[in-house]
Amino acid sequence: MNRLGHRKHGLWLAFALHRISGVALALFLPIHFYVLSLALNQPERLDGFLRWSEQPMVKAAEFGLVFLLAVHAFGGLRLMALEWLPWTSAQKSLAAAAVAGALFLAGGFLLSAI
Repeated sequence: MNRLGHRKHGLWLAFALHRISGVALALFLPIHFYVLSLALNQPERLDGFLRWSEQPMVKAAEFGLVFLLAVHAFGGLRLMALEWLPWTSAQKSLAAAAVAGALFLAGGFLLSAI
């Protein structure tokens, strides 16, 4: 008996993306709060941080952050659909559409940032 057979199911990837994006966003929050505190307490350091954030690698990281946020939001909607709606085979397609929508939103953000 294969103990990891469930990982071959298409919705397992949706679960994994939702879990990973949630952890990554939770790790990002302290950094976000620190930068917000710079705006209140040390505006000159905030200006330096904002200049640093104009680098291409930071823009790419922002793309990743927006992608994670969109994936997590769409994953949450998928979970609510699983809980409240009757199961259909189309939910796998909806999960794939959620990831595509997240890429579309993050890509739009990236294009507006560069």
